[in-house]
Amino acid sequence: MTNYSNELGQSIGFPVAEWRERPHPPRTAMTGRHCVVEPLQPGIHAADLYQAYMEDTEHRGWTYMPYGPFHTFEAYRGWLESYCIGDDPLFHAIIDLKTSRAAGVASYLNMKPDVGVVEVGHINYSPRLQRTPAATEAMFLMMRRAFDELGYRRYEWKCDALNAASRRAAERLGFGFEGVFRQATICKGRNRDTAWYSIIDTQWPALKKALERWLEPSNFDSQGRQRLRLSEAFRQKI
Repeated sequence: MTNYSNELGQSIGFPVAEWRERPHPPRTAMTGRHCVVEPLQPGIHAADLYQAYMEDTEHRGWTYMPYGPFHTFEAYRGWLESYCIGDDPLFHAIIDLKTSRAAGVASYLNMKPDVGVVEVGHINYSPRLQRTPAATEAMFLMMRRAFDELGYRRYEWKCDALNAASRRAAERLGFGFEGVFRQATICKGRNRDTAWYSIIDTQWPALKKALERWLEPSNFDSQGRQRLRLSEAFRQKI
């Protein structure tokens, strides 16, 4: 790695030549083989999402969210209409192309277009979406937009440090663990330590190839079962 110094002999960061502020993520759909990720519209998506989330009868998916669970459709739609229609966070519904129905959400948030940083969060997959190719593809589509389409330098994932499922998901998708911010916030009256993960632009080309390899139709048998695990695809990425 090249070391850079200023005229005072102090170590400084590498130059970012001709940097320009990046665009804000657009309100347009991202389409894959298994899913469509499109800007959330309560009038279109609320009913499908609520039905899908109600299959989680123990409400496990809401434990680490700062909101929910919602025990009536009216409460859920009201929350969507008051919280999920802005530009940051920019919420998206994930449409499973097998059913053409919304089965989960995710958002871009904490956007810093001036320095090329964006976070993915508010990820809430219903049982219908969990552990499916569409679940992985949705994350791939959002990464691809951030890096390839918009030219961001850093893509972040943050979660409650006790949320083991979220941490496993980040690591499975190729995010690197950066540390824990202790007592970062209070969520639902409880302390929350926040675990930080990221992917940076120099890592993206290899991760993209591995994700594309995993998502190839030939990687799934007639029952939709994977032949090559994503972890194996990452090991083969070089």
